[in-house]
Amino acid sequence: MTNAVTVERKGHVLLIGLNRPEERNIFNMDLIYGLASALGELERDPELRCGVLFAHGKHFTLGLDLAEYSSQASEEGNEYPDGGIDPWGGQKPYRTKPLISAVHGICLTLGIELILNSDIRLAAKDTRFFQLEVQRGIFPFGGATYRFVRDAGWGNAMRYLLTGDEFSAEEAHRMGIIQEVVEQDQLLPRAIELAEYIASQSPIGTQETRKNARLAILEGEEKAAKMLHPVIHKLFQTEDAKEGVASFLERRKANFKGC
Repeated sequence: MTNAVTVERKGHVLLIGLNRPEERNIFNMDLIYGLASALGELERDPELRCGVLFAHGKHFTLGLDLAEYSSQASEEGNEYPDGGIDPWGGQKPYRTKPLISAVHGICLTLGIELILNSDIRLAAKDTRFFQLEVQRGIFPFGGATYRFVRDAGWGNAMRYLLTGDEFSAEEAHRMGIIQEVVEQDQLLPRAIELAEYIASQSPIGTQETRKNARLAILEGEEKAAKMLHPVIHKLFQTEDAKEGVASFLERRKANFKGC
């Protein structure tokens, strides 16, 4: 694992930190590869059930080092290290476990696209967002052209994709690309709290929930609906489902094992 990314286990939760604070967490290839490797670790380890993505330093990220990326990335797209997961979800294998993002300071371009590929997004009150690729003669190529539109709606997305204007945490919350706005000192604790709560649920249930929701977005509601009964029939046979029923009848907290 590169020093550009920190990784810390907290029970069933993996904390993943962007760690180039002196460069304001600008994404170079080292940071991209380190993040891909960390997400691969989250994906492979059965003891890990949820991830939290955050940043060290004053800012979440000032985006991509365009000069380095343009000289090193292949024409077909970036190649990630063995076992890595594309942080922007553009290449297989895709992440299947829940990921919470916690942003603060400035969050530019590729950083917005990064959190749009996570499942729950939190922001500190003073966070400033910019999707300003059009001001640099290019366009967003990390997923904003479809995920921003999907989550915020066409008009809201075009308002910022086509101008590159700054928007606030409150505006991001209004549009639906941020789920909670909190005080700076509560940002990471709140993200960890949510992650630990998710991790306390059945990992089979949470992953199948996410999988079906993602299927509906990518392939339509009809395809997702067809998978409901086959999957629920399979889940009813698991130990987690039996534990869930037992804990309900016995009025106690469930102890899920992921099997």
